[in-house]
Amino acid sequence: MVGIGTGPVHVLGRAGMDFYAEPAGTAVAQAEGFFACLGGSAGNIAAGLARQGRAAALISAVSDDAVGRFVLAELRRYGVGSAHVAVKGGATRTSLAVTETRGAPETVIYRNGAADLMLEAEDLAGIDWAASGGLIVTGTALAAEPSRGAALAAMQAARDTGRAVVLDVDYRPYSWRSEVEAAEVCRSAAALCSLVVGNDEEWAVMAGGEGLSLARATGRDRVAIYKKGAEGCETFLPGRDFRTGIFAVTALKPMGAGDGFMAGLIAGLAEGGTMEEAVERGAAAAALVVSSKGCAPAMPTAAELEAFLAERRR
Repeated sequence: MVGIGTGPVHVLGRAGMDFYAEPAGTAVAQAEGFFACLGGSAGNIAAGLARQGRAAALISAVSDDAVGRFVLAELRRYGVGSAHVAVKGGATRTSLAVTETRGAPETVIYRNGAADLMLEAEDLAGIDWAASGGLIVTGTALAAEPSRGAALAAMQAARDTGRAVVLDVDYRPYSWRSEVEAAEVCRSAAALCSLVVGNDEEWAVMAGGEGLSLARATGRDRVAIYKKGAEGCETFLPGRDFRTGIFAVTALKPMGAGDGFMAGLIAGLAEGGTMEEAVERGAAAAALVVSSKGCAPAMPTAAELEAFLAERRR
């Protein structure tokens, strides 16, 4: 039902720079130094796909400065296509997150004049949707114009060309003017999709209340995945549903689990796996990401995922 093609999977949304306090376990205030790496939900997902051997291309915007150039260099290092990452001048700034590698980290995110939210429909020119493997949109891209219009235009274009369209709801309250606006926009975006993924808070926001019923209803004509944290997730498809547990690991930090899940899920579907197999692969990728340093750097390779799953099955 969610067919991922052989072409590059396009991922639309935020990419930025993450600063992790060093050494691991140290609070920012006591840091001896900082480890810099690629961050941002869309950047992490794209890097995760590339690490698993899937062609991936980012659709985003970065600022015309050293931080923006860092992000572009990191994308190249991971092998992620950046031909449709626009470079924006003026007062726009690429997102920066300062955080910690520990169980309950304090994270400070700088999103003033966010460059990725300056993505415009014109920046999509030249994308050959017929050659695309599919489109993943992270919900932060829908939070403001002109990025919202560009994201919806990309979703419609991909859908019209018969490509799979995936929404990772990725609700960040600080990006939106209100929950009501977020609910309306995300529901409209979900209607263009073949797969919608969100956690309990995100489905609740879209529903304006209890979210499980909306996920179940969404699954009547598309695939809906309802993530429940430590309880795993429920997947709803037309005519059936199933539950998937988590893989217990020693977590270094909570960040990146959702991005790892999405990368593992889509890579699994791209390889022709069943939905059950793909969701299990996503859960395994999430476990490996939280047990390693960073987010993009923690994304597992296909070989690492297979070894992890083989060991756990034994």
